[in-house]
Amino acid sequence: MASGIRIEAFLEMMAAERGASDNTLASYRLDLEDAAAFLASRGLSLHAADTASIRLYLEDLAKRCFAPSTQARRLSSLRQFFKFLYAEGLRQDDPTGILDSPKKGRTLPKVLSETEMELLLERAAEEAAEAPQGTPERLAAQRLSTLLEMLYASGMRVSELVSLPVTVALRDEAFFTVRGKGAKERIVPLSAKAREALALWLAELARHAELSESPWLFPAASRSGHLSRQVFARDLKGLAARAGIAAAKVSPHVLRHAFASHLLENGADLRAVQQLLGHSDISTTQIYTHVMEKRLRDLVHNHHPLAD
Repeated sequence: MASGIRIEAFLEMMAAERGASDNTLASYRLDLEDAAAFLASRGLSLHAADTASIRLYLEDLAKRCFAPSTQARRLSSLRQFFKFLYAEGLRQDDPTGILDSPKKGRTLPKVLSETEMELLLERAAEEAAEAPQGTPERLAAQRLSTLLEMLYASGMRVSELVSLPVTVALRDEAFFTVRGKGAKERIVPLSAKAREALALWLAELARHAELSESPWLFPAASRSGHLSRQVFARDLKGLAARAGIAAAKVSPHVLRHAFASHLLENGADLRAVQQLLGHSDISTTQIYTHVMEKRLRDLVHNHHPLAD
Protein backbone atom coordinates (compact mmCIF):
# COMPACT_ATOMS: atom_id res chain seq x y z
CA MET A 1 0.00 0.00 0.00
CA ALA A 2 1.54 3.34 -1.08
CA SER A 3 2.01 6.20 1.38
CA GLY A 4 -0.78 8.19 -0.29
CA ILE A 5 -3.29 5.39 0.32
CA ARG A 6 -2.19 5.13 3.95
CA ILE A 7 -2.57 8.87 4.41
CA GLU A 8 -6.13 8.60 3.08
CA ALA A 9 -6.84 5.71 5.46
CA PHE A 10 -5.48 7.78 8.36
CA LEU A 11 -7.67 10.76 7.43
CA GLU A 12 -10.73 8.53 7.17
CA MET A 13 -10.03 7.20 10.66
CA MET A 14 -9.61 10.73 12.06
CA ALA A 15 -12.93 11.77 10.52
CA ALA A 16 -14.90 8.67 11.50
CA GLU A 17 -13.47 7.84 14.93
CA ARG A 18 -12.20 11.19 16.21
CA GLY A 19 -14.76 13.48 14.59
CA ALA A 20 -12.01 15.69 13.15
CA SER A 21 -13.30 18.82 11.40
CA ASP A 22 -12.68 19.59 7.73
CA ASN A 23 -10.10 22.20 8.72
CA THR A 24 -8.25 19.72 10.95
CA LEU A 25 -8.26 17.08 8.21
CA ALA A 26 -6.96 19.61 5.69
CA SER A 27 -4.09 20.49 8.06
CA TYR A 28 -3.18 16.83 8.54
CA ARG A 29 -3.26 16.27 4.78
CA LEU A 30 -1.02 19.28 4.12
CA ASP A 31 1.49 18.21 6.77
CA LEU A 32 1.67 14.56 5.74
CA GLU A 33 1.78 15.22 2.00
CA ASP A 34 4.60 17.72 2.48
CA ALA A 35 6.60 15.15 4.45
CA ALA A 36 5.83 12.46 1.86
CA ALA A 37 6.99 14.74 -0.99
CA PHE A 38 10.25 15.56 0.82
CA LEU A 39 11.02 11.89 1.45
CA ALA A 40 10.00 10.85 -2.08
CA SER A 41 12.50 13.35 -3.50
CA ARG A 42 15.16 11.30 -1.72
CA GLY A 43 13.83 7.95 -2.83
CA LEU A 44 12.12 7.24 0.48
CA SER A 45 8.49 6.52 1.39
CA LEU A 46 6.69 8.15 4.31
CA HIS A 47 5.05 4.99 5.64
CA ALA A 48 8.44 3.23 5.82
CA ALA A 49 10.50 6.21 7.05
CA ASP A 50 12.94 5.75 9.92
CA THR A 51 13.89 8.21 12.65
CA ALA A 52 16.87 9.57 10.73
CA SER A 53 14.67 10.32 7.71
CA ILE A 54 12.08 12.14 9.81
CA ARG A 55 14.86 14.13 11.47
CA LEU A 56 16.13 15.16 8.02
CA TYR A 57 12.64 16.39 7.17
CA LEU A 58 12.44 18.45 10.35
CA GLU A 59 15.84 19.97 9.62
CA ASP A 60 14.59 20.86 6.13
CA LEU A 61 11.58 22.65 7.65
CA ALA A 62 13.97 24.75 9.74
CA LYS A 63 16.06 25.54 6.64
CA ARG A 64 12.89 26.65 4.86
CA CYS A 65 12.35 29.09 7.75
CA PHE A 66 9.11 27.57 9.01
CA ALA A 67 8.16 28.91 12.44
CA PRO A 68 8.88 26.63 15.42
CA SER A 69 5.14 26.34 16.00
CA THR A 70 4.64 25.05 12.44
CA GLN A 71 7.54 22.60 12.82
CA ALA A 72 6.00 21.31 16.05
CA ARG A 73 2.61 20.90 14.37
CA ARG A 74 4.14 18.95 11.48
CA LEU A 75 5.87 16.62 13.94
CA SER A 76 2.62 16.19 15.86
CA SER A 77 0.85 15.19 12.61
CA LEU A 78 3.57 12.65 11.91
CA ARG A 79 3.26 11.24 15.42
CA GLN A 80 -0.48 10.74 14.94
CA PHE A 81 0.10 9.12 11.55
CA PHE A 82 2.67 6.63 12.84
CA LYS A 83 0.52 5.86 15.89
CA PHE A 84 -2.23 4.92 13.44
CA LEU A 85 0.09 2.69 11.42
CA TYR A 86 1.26 0.96 14.61
CA ALA A 87 -2.31 0.46 15.86
CA GLU A 88 -3.31 -1.04 12.50
CA GLY A 89 -0.36 -3.44 12.54
CA LEU A 90 1.20 -1.74 9.51
CA ARG A 91 4.39 -0.89 11.42
CA GLN A 92 6.11 -2.42 14.40
CA ASP A 93 7.60 0.86 15.68
CA ASP A 94 7.12 4.62 15.84
CA PRO A 95 10.06 6.51 14.28
CA THR A 96 8.95 9.78 15.92
CA GLY A 97 9.09 8.37 19.46
CA ILE A 98 12.51 9.74 20.37
CA LEU A 99 12.28 13.03 18.46
CA ASP A 100 11.96 16.25 20.45
CA SER A 101 9.52 18.93 19.38
CA PRO A 102 11.04 22.27 18.33
CA LYS A 103 10.92 24.73 21.19
CA LYS A 104 8.15 27.29 20.76
CA GLY A 105 8.24 30.72 22.29
CA ARG A 106 5.26 31.63 24.42
CA THR A 107 3.20 33.91 22.23
CA LEU A 108 0.59 35.89 24.06
CA PRO A 109 -2.72 36.20 22.24
CA LYS A 110 -3.75 39.50 20.71
CA VAL A 111 -6.45 40.98 22.90
CA LEU A 112 -8.66 44.02 22.51
CA SER A 113 -9.30 46.14 25.58
CA GLU A 114 -12.81 46.39 27.01
CA THR A 115 -12.97 49.96 25.66
CA GLU A 116 -12.06 48.81 22.16
CA MET A 117 -14.67 46.05 22.33
CA GLU A 118 -17.30 48.62 23.34
CA LEU A 119 -16.30 50.79 20.38
CA LEU A 120 -16.69 47.87 17.99
CA LEU A 121 -20.04 46.76 19.38
CA GLU A 122 -21.44 50.30 19.47
CA ARG A 123 -20.29 51.07 15.92
CA ALA A 124 -21.83 47.84 14.61
CA ALA A 125 -25.15 48.53 16.36
CA GLU A 126 -25.23 52.12 15.06
CA GLU A 127 -24.59 51.05 11.46
CA ALA A 128 -27.36 48.44 11.70
CA ALA A 129 -29.85 50.95 13.14
CA GLU A 130 -29.04 53.59 10.50
CA ALA A 131 -29.50 51.34 7.44
CA PRO A 132 -33.08 51.18 6.04
CA GLN A 133 -35.00 48.01 6.90
CA GLY A 134 -35.30 45.40 4.17
CA THR A 135 -32.22 46.59 2.27
CA PRO A 136 -29.04 44.58 1.60
CA GLU A 137 -27.15 47.20 3.65
CA ARG A 138 -29.36 46.61 6.70
CA LEU A 139 -29.07 42.84 6.29
CA ALA A 140 -25.25 42.94 6.22
CA ALA A 141 -24.97 45.48 9.04
CA GLN A 142 -27.40 43.67 11.36
CA ARG A 143 -25.73 40.34 10.65
CA LEU A 144 -22.34 41.76 11.62
CA SER A 145 -23.72 43.37 14.77
CA THR A 146 -25.35 40.09 15.82
CA LEU A 147 -22.24 38.06 15.06
CA LEU A 148 -20.15 40.38 17.24
CA GLU A 149 -22.57 40.33 20.15
CA MET A 150 -22.80 36.53 20.04
CA LEU A 151 -19.07 35.96 19.71
CA TYR A 152 -18.17 38.30 22.55
CA ALA A 153 -20.94 36.88 24.75
CA SER A 154 -20.06 33.23 24.21
CA GLY A 155 -16.40 32.91 23.17
CA MET A 156 -17.34 30.46 20.42
CA ARG A 157 -14.91 29.50 17.69
CA VAL A 158 -15.78 31.34 14.49
CA SER A 159 -16.48 28.05 12.70
CA GLU A 160 -18.98 27.16 15.43
CA LEU A 161 -20.65 30.56 15.24
CA VAL A 162 -21.20 30.86 11.48
CA SER A 163 -22.61 27.30 11.27
CA LEU A 164 -25.24 27.64 14.02
CA PRO A 165 -28.74 26.42 13.15
CA VAL A 166 -31.55 28.96 13.28
CA THR A 167 -33.20 26.99 16.10
CA VAL A 168 -30.64 28.50 18.51
CA ALA A 169 -32.27 31.90 18.07
CA LEU A 170 -35.85 30.65 18.01
CA ARG A 171 -35.52 29.20 21.51
CA ASP A 172 -34.52 32.60 23.01
CA GLU A 173 -32.67 31.05 25.95
CA ALA A 174 -29.75 32.33 28.04
CA PHE A 175 -27.69 29.20 27.26
CA PHE A 176 -27.48 26.88 24.30
CA THR A 177 -25.51 23.83 23.19
CA VAL A 178 -22.78 24.09 20.58
CA ARG A 179 -20.93 21.24 18.90
CA GLY A 180 -17.21 21.97 18.88
CA LYS A 181 -13.96 20.23 17.96
CA GLY A 182 -14.12 16.46 17.90
CA ALA A 183 -17.94 16.67 17.81
CA LYS A 184 -17.88 17.48 21.54
CA GLU A 185 -20.87 19.39 22.87
CA ARG A 186 -20.71 22.15 25.47
CA ILE A 187 -23.01 24.76 26.95
CA VAL A 188 -22.27 28.41 26.14
CA PRO A 189 -23.95 31.57 27.49
CA LEU A 190 -25.89 34.19 25.59
CA SER A 191 -26.14 37.64 27.18
CA ALA A 192 -29.27 39.80 27.14
CA LYS A 193 -27.61 42.10 24.58
CA ALA A 194 -26.77 39.16 22.34
CA ARG A 195 -30.35 37.91 22.56
CA GLU A 196 -31.63 41.38 21.65
CA ALA A 197 -29.29 41.42 18.65
CA LEU A 198 -30.55 37.98 17.66
CA ALA A 199 -34.16 39.18 17.77
CA LEU A 200 -33.25 42.11 15.50
CA TRP A 201 -31.46 39.74 13.15
CA LEU A 202 -34.44 37.36 12.93
CA ALA A 203 -36.74 40.29 12.21
CA GLU A 204 -34.47 41.49 9.41
CA LEU A 205 -34.01 37.97 8.06
CA ALA A 206 -37.81 37.61 7.77
CA ARG A 207 -37.84 40.58 5.38
CA HIS A 208 -35.72 38.61 2.89
CA ALA A 209 -37.82 35.72 1.57
CA GLU A 210 -34.89 34.09 -0.22
CA LEU A 211 -33.09 33.61 3.11
CA SER A 212 -35.85 33.25 5.70
CA GLU A 213 -36.46 29.54 4.99
CA SER A 214 -32.82 28.53 5.49
CA PRO A 215 -32.01 26.11 8.36
CA TRP A 216 -28.91 28.21 9.15
CA LEU A 217 -28.87 31.19 11.48
CA PHE A 218 -26.57 33.10 9.13
CA PRO A 219 -27.54 31.87 5.64
CA ALA A 220 -25.49 32.76 2.59
CA ALA A 221 -25.13 31.84 -1.07
CA SER A 222 -22.19 29.54 -0.41
CA ARG A 223 -21.50 25.85 -0.87
CA SER A 224 -22.20 25.21 2.81
CA GLY A 225 -25.35 27.33 2.78
CA HIS A 226 -24.15 29.51 5.64
CA LEU A 227 -21.84 32.50 6.05
CA SER A 228 -18.15 31.70 5.61
CA ARG A 229 -15.46 32.48 8.17
CA GLN A 230 -13.59 34.52 5.55
CA VAL A 231 -16.52 36.85 4.84
CA PHE A 232 -17.06 37.44 8.57
CA ALA A 233 -13.36 38.20 9.05
CA ARG A 234 -13.37 40.64 6.12
CA ASP A 235 -16.47 42.45 7.37
CA LEU A 236 -15.04 42.63 10.88
CA LYS A 237 -11.82 44.27 9.70
CA GLY A 238 -13.81 46.85 7.75
CA LEU A 239 -15.86 47.64 10.86
CA ALA A 240 -12.70 48.00 12.96
CA ALA A 241 -11.27 50.53 10.53
CA ARG A 242 -14.50 52.55 10.63
CA ALA A 243 -14.42 52.44 14.45
CA GLY A 244 -10.88 53.84 14.51
CA ILE A 245 -9.19 50.56 15.47
CA ALA A 246 -6.31 49.17 13.41
CA ALA A 247 -7.70 46.37 11.23
CA ALA A 248 -4.54 44.31 11.84
CA LYS A 249 -5.49 44.08 15.53
CA VAL A 250 -8.90 42.56 14.87
CA SER A 251 -10.10 39.13 13.77
CA PRO A 252 -12.85 36.76 14.92
CA HIS A 253 -10.29 34.80 16.92
CA VAL A 254 -9.11 37.99 18.64
CA LEU A 255 -12.69 38.49 19.84
CA ARG A 256 -12.60 34.97 21.30
CA HIS A 257 -9.38 35.95 23.10
CA ALA A 258 -11.10 39.11 24.36
CA PHE A 259 -13.97 37.04 25.75
CA ALA A 260 -11.57 34.85 27.75
CA SER A 261 -9.23 37.61 28.89
CA HIS A 262 -11.99 39.96 29.99
CA LEU A 263 -13.64 37.16 31.99
CA LEU A 264 -10.37 36.47 33.81
CA GLU A 265 -9.71 40.17 34.36
CA ASN A 266 -13.06 40.37 36.11
CA GLY A 267 -12.46 37.42 38.40
CA ALA A 268 -13.59 34.32 36.48
CA ASP A 269 -12.07 30.94 37.33
CA LEU A 270 -9.61 29.49 34.80
CA ARG A 271 -11.39 26.11 34.81
CA ALA A 272 -14.71 27.79 34.02
CA VAL A 273 -13.12 29.67 31.12
CA GLN A 274 -11.63 26.38 29.89
CA GLN A 275 -15.11 24.84 29.76
CA LEU A 276 -16.64 27.88 28.04
CA LEU A 277 -13.92 27.90 25.37
CA GLY A 278 -14.21 24.15 24.80
CA HIS A 279 -10.54 23.43 25.51
CA SER A 280 -9.99 19.75 26.25
CA ASP A 281 -6.72 20.51 28.07
CA ILE A 282 -6.29 23.25 30.69
CA SER A 283 -2.77 23.90 29.35
CA THR A 284 -4.36 25.44 26.24
CA THR A 285 -6.31 27.87 28.41
CA GLN A 286 -3.25 28.73 30.47
CA ILE A 287 -1.99 31.04 27.72
CA TYR A 288 -4.38 33.55 29.32
CA THR A 289 -2.67 33.37 32.72
CA HIS A 290 -0.79 36.58 31.89
CA VAL A 291 -4.12 38.26 32.61
CA MET A 292 -4.44 36.53 35.98
CA GLU A 293 -0.82 37.34 36.86
CA LYS A 294 -1.47 41.04 36.25
CA ARG A 295 -4.64 40.89 38.36
CA LEU A 296 -2.76 39.22 41.22
CA ARG A 297 0.07 41.76 41.03
CA ASP A 298 -2.45 44.59 41.16
CA LEU A 299 -4.21 42.91 44.07
CA VAL A 300 -0.98 42.72 46.09
CA HIS A 301 0.07 46.23 45.10
CA ASN A 302 -3.29 47.76 46.07
CA HIS A 303 -4.05 45.80 49.24
CA HIS A 304 -0.84 44.47 50.81
CA PRO A 305 0.14 46.62 53.82
CA LEU A 306 3.83 46.63 52.81
CA ALA A 307 3.29 47.34 49.13
CA ASP A 308 4.86 50.51 47.73
